[in-house]
Amino acid sequence: MPMNPYDPPALESGTLRVTPLGGLGEVGRNMTVFEFDGKLLIVDCGVLFPEEHQPGVDLILPDFEPIKDRLDDIVGVVLTHGHEDHIGAVPYLLRMKRDIPLLGSGLTLALTEAKLKEHRIKPYTLTVAEGQHEQLGDFGLEFVAVNHSIPDALAVMIRTPAGTVLATGDFKMDQLPLDGRLTDLRSFARLGEEGVDLFLVDSTNADVPGFTPTERSIGPVLDQVIAKAPRRVIVASFSSHVHRVQQVIDAAAAHGRRVAFLGRSMVRNMTIAEDLGYLTVPEGLLIDYKKARDLPEDRIVYMSTGSQGEPMAVLSRMANLDHEIEPGEGDTVILASSLIPGNENAVYRVIDGLTKLGANVVHKANARVHVSGHAAAGELLYCYNILGPKNVLPIHGEFRHLMANAKLAQDTGIPAERTILGENGTVVDLKDGIAQVVGQLDLGFVYVDGSTVGEITDADLKDRRILGEEGFVSVIVVVDAATGRIINGPDIHARGVAEDDAVFEDVKPKIAAALTDAAHSGVRDPYALSQVVRRTIGRWVNQKLRRRPMIVPLVIEA
Repeated sequence: MPMNPYDPPALESGTLRVTPLGGLGEVGRNMTVFEFDGKLLIVDCGVLFPEEHQPGVDLILPDFEPIKDRLDDIVGVVLTHGHEDHIGAVPYLLRMKRDIPLLGSGLTLALTEAKLKEHRIKPYTLTVAEGQHEQLGDFGLEFVAVNHSIPDALAVMIRTPAGTVLATGDFKMDQLPLDGRLTDLRSFARLGEEGVDLFLVDSTNADVPGFTPTERSIGPVLDQVIAKAPRRVIVASFSSHVHRVQQVIDAAAAHGRRVAFLGRSMVRNMTIAEDLGYLTVPEGLLIDYKKARDLPEDRIVYMSTGSQGEPMAVLSRMANLDHEIEPGEGDTVILASSLIPGNENAVYRVIDGLTKLGANVVHKANARVHVSGHAAAGELLYCYNILGPKNVLPIHGEFRHLMANAKLAQDTGIPAERTILGENGTVVDLKDGIAQVVGQLDLGFVYVDGSTVGEITDADLKDRRILGEEGFVSVIVVVDAATGRIINGPDIHARGVAEDDAVFEDVKPKIAAALTDAAHSGVRDPYALSQVVRRTIGRWVNQKLRRRPMIVPLVIEA
């Protein structure tokens, strides 16, 4: 149940305030604001992707309302890694103030800068690495290497006069990482010895028992699938999953196939990764997808976006035969990613569409072609035991994930009252080793819809759903301004309603009678008369047609 909003008290001297603006109760738009002595530090600034009940929306941003009047107080934004749900909203924050400093690893900042270039913003950045210390006002930062499904991910230890906070970002404990970069448990142990007052920890896989399998276990499966594929191979993955793309490149090279990247973000991100040395590509292996069509069909692998069933992404367009490359009999399609909660139906629609076209679709449910980038319960237990934090605030996950993570913390001996189950806008104050909830901000969704940001409301989305599900009925009536007598109409037109317009002949006398009654009662205002029309036809349509379309009445005075 959502918490009731209530304003936090003024921040006391010597107290650290922590306010998540996104990422709690959802998998996406991760953003947390830390405040001490009038200054703000932000960790991550990501987007959430829309679900089916949010038609037309491109992206969903964190609600910047609590900080929009305090942009000059922001000392910096720490980006833990380069996934969209952690960096995607940075351009929208920097539109408000362009010189807010961004801190992150080399790959993270390169991906962020490429995104900002599309918004014509040149950021002020500071590249950091594991083991590095930085001081931003009263915020002392130490960066710690963590393993994730993208290279160069970092956790950050935040030291303030009020206490210490360790924020993991997204992480897991792959003991055989492809790039050899382990989650730095030695540093975790050292920080635990120093004392972690508040632990902000990734919750995405907290309800999954055991340990997340290693990335290295995927390589042989991809190799085997590609080796046996009789025709073209199409692999869909996140456009930032450098490790997965590397495995596909390795398997393609081993079996004499060339690789073509599909999708603007895939091409952009992999170019960056190769330029920075995070992706190793044998010379001559990559080929432009237009030239790839001239190759024998058993000599090509397409690496595409669209693993989440996004309508406009490459794979969905292929499934709808709306792309230059049309999958067919004998092709192999590999969905090398997990399902983000809320995307299941869209992904299964794509799988069905590809299967109908004759493709062999390989996905996580029938082969190990993906492993998660998030720590499962066993790994989280290790963290709690190594760190021994005084207080825990689970982040990054839907409520069931946050609850499971809190339970793990309590199982290791952290008192229930020191384990905070929050949501977006929960205000937590840390002082003298004690973290407690002191307020709840009323935050909303900020929708990006084409070129507009924050203009679309939940009421607009409701209208769109009605239009999509129930249709549209317009009623035009011309009345005499002096008497209210009907001069012309009512003319009724419907769209998205199965019945022919002729079906509305039965309701026209009812509308005319209702308007006549209103006129006799002295009603002359066109808006009031339009509401009479709306109520009359609305009742009739609901009773006769069992529908609730959008009704747009227009009463014109003459």
